[in-house]
Amino acid sequence: MTAGLITLSAALLCLIDGSDVTQTPLLWVMEGQSATMNCSHTKDHSHDQMYWYRQLPEEGMKQIVFTTAYIDHQYESGFSADKFPATKKDALTGSLTVERLLFNDSGVYFCAVSKHSDTGD
Repeated sequence: MTAGLITLSAALLCLIDGSDVTQTPLLWVMEGQSATMNCSHTKDHSHDQMYWYRQLPEEGMKQIVFTTAYIDHQYESGFSADKFPATKKDALTGSLTVERLLFNDSGVYFCAVSKHSDTGD
């Protein structure tokens, strides 16, 4: 079995303005290894929610996980902490790792940040 090269590219997404969000731009990683993407922003500390998305070739964008530093991460159906461990230790930074990379993990991974909004009724 020959190991192949996996491409993980990144794009920025923010619900307000992506110019304040920075993300690992491009990773080339060998199949079977892990890859970690970092995300940070310069908005205020109220933007403490971070979302990670993935878009595979020929597919639409899918949310992987929702994170904050204060509650357990919430993974979407089809994604798990074993394959996609995420960290979020403070309001301004976070990371997503893709473990045991396979060729079909190649795609575009997005980080998005937003602030908590409680609109009530």
